[in-house]
Amino acid sequence: MSTTEPDALLGPADIRELAATLGVRPTKQRGQNFVIDANTVRRIVRTAEVRPDDVVVEVGPGLGSLTLALLEAADRVVAVEIDDVLAAALPATVTARMPQRADRFALVHSDAMLVRELPGPPPTALVANLPYNVAVPVLLTMLDRFPTIERTLVMVQAEVADRLAARPGNKVYGVPSVKANWYTDVKRAGSIGRKVFWPAPNVDSGLVSLVRRAEPVATTASKAEVFAVVDAAFAQRRKTLRAALSGWAGSAPAAEAALVAAGISPQARGEALTVEEFAAIAENKPAENKSAETTSVENRPEPSA
Repeated sequence: MSTTEPDALLGPADIRELAATLGVRPTKQRGQNFVIDANTVRRIVRTAEVRPDDVVVEVGPGLGSLTLALLEAADRVVAVEIDDVLAAALPATVTARMPQRADRFALVHSDAMLVRELPGPPPTALVANLPYNVAVPVLLTMLDRFPTIERTLVMVQAEVADRLAARPGNKVYGVPSVKANWYTDVKRAGSIGRKVFWPAPNVDSGLVSLVRRAEPVATTASKAEVFAVVDAAFAQRRKTLRAALSGWAGSAPAAEAALVAAGISPQARGEALTVEEFAAIAENKPAENKSAETTSVENRPEPSA
């Protein structure tokens, strides 16, 4: 790990000066809230347990607050930025603030939902302050497309953090909870106040830790098949699974048969089931209806949980 100057990270005055120079005003459309506190970004890096040999991918680096803190700790950082002005400016910021680490940084100017490959060695960690409006689909897409990512720490809206980390039976347990658990073991990893952002958001933020499962979910069903069950179960979450899965199975009796075969009560509701139980249901879908599942579901808009 390289040493860095004490003032290498960005403070409130630095952020505002950079933004003014670039003519940047944070936009709600892209969920932009820039972190202006150096202690906060160092705390995020510590909580993420970034190691000197890590290749970290960061989504939505903005003006570079977290990027610089990651470069202090990791071997390499690859930042994915959709905004034209911010993407153009970030390499110069890295070079000016941390010249000795500039060769360990790469920028991908793209929408994270469209990225299918990254420059350099495969990423081992994902650390990001995710835009609130696209946090869940971006997170699930990155976990799916880059299986070498072992550890993830994301800062998201507190409500989203609660959903991601919720366990079966919790009132906010839903689609994001189950799909995140398909890939990882998820837990809440802290809270972030509003005052460390510019502009200050109207909501609190939370940190979520996601560690790649040592073994994938044991099932003969594909991810698409399992996710189809999850989507159907929570699309009508107040209904019993017998009713909620009737469209998926072809009829209510067919749904009941699949549930019974999976060892699950037809009167249960989706919020009570683990990802393994959803997989068991998918395995028992009536054979005549399996052919209808031909499209992948991982990038569909997330139903509200």
